[in-house]
Amino acid sequence: MSEGEATKRGFLAGVLDPFIYWLDNIGNVISLTGQTLFWLIRPPYRFGQMFNAMEFIGVQSLAIVALTGTFSGMVVTLQTVYALRAFSAEGRVGGIVAVSLLRELAPVFTAIMVTARAGSAMAAELGNMRVTEQIDAITTMGVSPVQYLLAPRLFAAVVMLPLLCVLYSTVGMAGSYLVAVAWLGGDYGIWLQSVRDLALPKDLTMGLVKATVFGFLLSAISCRHGYFASGGAKGVGIATTRAVVESCVAILITNYLLTQLILDL
Repeated sequence: MSEGEATKRGFLAGVLDPFIYWLDNIGNVISLTGQTLFWLIRPPYRFGQMFNAMEFIGVQSLAIVALTGTFSGMVVTLQTVYALRAFSAEGRVGGIVAVSLLRELAPVFTAIMVTARAGSAMAAELGNMRVTEQIDAITTMGVSPVQYLLAPRLFAAVVMLPLLCVLYSTVGMAGSYLVAVAWLGGDYGIWLQSVRDLALPKDLTMGLVKATVFGFLLSAISCRHGYFASGGAKGVGIATTRAVVESCVAILITNYLLTQLILDL
């Protein structure tokens, strides 16, 4: 092979490899998620595994979600009060913050926090099981590793993310009240009335739909990278990093698409 041909092949490889990896990644996620959904509805049902996954993804994320939600509500309220003060419209701050939390901040930040805490842990745990051949051992015992390991995690993420989203919105509004009323001296009646006027049931529905989809995405992506990890400890680290990064990017892109879709309905 001539030097020119080698240079051309190297250039093509550099251009095509990321695209091929992206397509392969999407194909693996879709294939593995399809198998997971199939095993999720097929007995035997692993209720013990499901409850353990729900406890890990949901209950153990309560503290970080509550902390993030409280300070998000506080800082958004503070910024909104100072922005609306120029128009003498501080009385609308409660409703504006409520809509922001319900529609955008709660589902997106909840999903990102759960990805950082639980998604990374799922990828690392499954990756470690793969490289130490524990998944192969489960298969040897006649048990489907997809049903035993992946289906409960997918189910738990889809169920717990909307509940955590509600928690995030609740503590976020508590933080908003603390700043707008207790600290800045706003009127509680006006603050509450603005929430009633501006925050509608459809805003909560939008947030819950987004949280459900985000839970599905972060679980599917994290499980995929952990399940197919290779290369020892380094490979597990790479799989965990990719799981978190790709989950966060997928959440942000999907957030825009869902927002556009729901607003157009």
